[in-house]
Amino acid sequence: MEKVVLIGAGSALFTKGLVADLISRGEGCELALVDIAPDGLEVAERLVHKMIKAKQTPVRVTASLDRRDLLKDATMVICTIAVGGARTSEQDGVIPRKYGIYQTIADSVMPGGTMRALRTIPQMVAMAEDVCDLAPSAMFFNYANPMIPICRAVRKATDAQIVGLCTGVDSTAKGLAKTLSVAFDSFQYAAAGINHLTWFTDCRVSGEDVMPRLRRIAAEKLAPLAALDQGALEVDRDVLEGSPFSWRLFELFGAYPAPGDRHVIEFFPQLFRDGRYYGKTLGVDLYNFESWIVFCQEMADQMKRDAFSDGPLPEDYFERIGGERSMAFGIMDSIHRGLRQVYSVNVPNRGQVPNLPDESVVECPAIADGSGLRPVLLDPLPSGIAGILAARLAWVETTVEAALEGSRDKFVQALLLDGAVDSLATATALADDFLVAQADLLPQFQGRV
Repeated sequence: MEKVVLIGAGSALFTKGLVADLISRGEGCELALVDIAPDGLEVAERLVHKMIKAKQTPVRVTASLDRRDLLKDATMVICTIAVGGARTSEQDGVIPRKYGIYQTIADSVMPGGTMRALRTIPQMVAMAEDVCDLAPSAMFFNYANPMIPICRAVRKATDAQIVGLCTGVDSTAKGLAKTLSVAFDSFQYAAAGINHLTWFTDCRVSGEDVMPRLRRIAAEKLAPLAALDQGALEVDRDVLEGSPFSWRLFELFGAYPAPGDRHVIEFFPQLFRDGRYYGKTLGVDLYNFESWIVFCQEMADQMKRDAFSDGPLPEDYFERIGGERSMAFGIMDSIHRGLRQVYSVNVPNRGQVPNLPDESVVECPAIADGSGLRPVLLDPLPSGIAGILAARLAWVETTVEAALEGSRDKFVQALLLDGAVDSLATATALADDFLVAQADLLPQFQGRV
């Protein structure tokens, strides 16, 4: 009998999809819901009961505001927390604009991603310590962002064998198959990097190399921009929303970066000063940041309406619900049943990506079978890509140290390494603005501003 503990159960982005995956297995288990917000936990508990009833699945539900009440005997722990919630995440994108820094999502890198790491890492380390204490043999999966700093910090500070999961590589693979007009089950690929900047270095259809076809497609997609410069004012929005920057990187490096421009652009802030992008302002006119926050709030409101509505869920509920769908249960079943299925995971680099630093957390393919989760050994990445990733991994290490030590100086260092700021003075002022605005979520920095 599996016991699955979902920490951050009030998540509007993840909970519905995760629970739908669990229910679809059709097997009995215990689902333990944890959230520190009473209202969020009540919404999750009510909705989960309605979802289980709709499918008549033998899942027993428990719930608590304290994870230690429920962690004992867990076989799987899944984390989806967002420390501070949507309003704090909004600050991550808005505060840097004072300094001419515009972000498209602010959850992985740039100043917003750095700040998110500082407030999330201590909470994740404490959670990992509880998992080690109460459920040391449980599989421990993380969906929270920023993925790489979180997983690196947990591995560095505890013995927890945390694995990061994200649907970005899988959704990009499906998108590339669609672009090629081929069935997804005939599409094979190799992809490695770091979460939200993972590079498809080899793509094949039934064994045939299709990278030349993708190059031709890239040229077609970029043709409308070929005669324009970055300051161009007349560019069709459909072109700009088709991830042209990612396709341009594919042309340059010979590998396609997942999961598309909204995330990928943020890894190259030095190229988009003041948010300028073909006459648009990133995060304002294109990939509007406030709209993303509103979308997240709308999902939370809909989740609450579904939970508290009279009567059962609509018959088409499972087909139309939004949110992420997980790989966690697929990995669990593949391990238990020895299925040898391959998943994209975020784990320490122990030689599987030969030219990235050892023990740095990388996103890479891994085989799930009876022996556990084993990363697939890959060829070295192209030197240009490896250089970009190595620089970003230096930012990860500095960000992790800043979070664990409560070091203001290392926070400033991380902002410099990230590349979005234009001066040391800007980095220092921005760090202090963040530390003041979110002081209640940063106890490790108390007295250091």
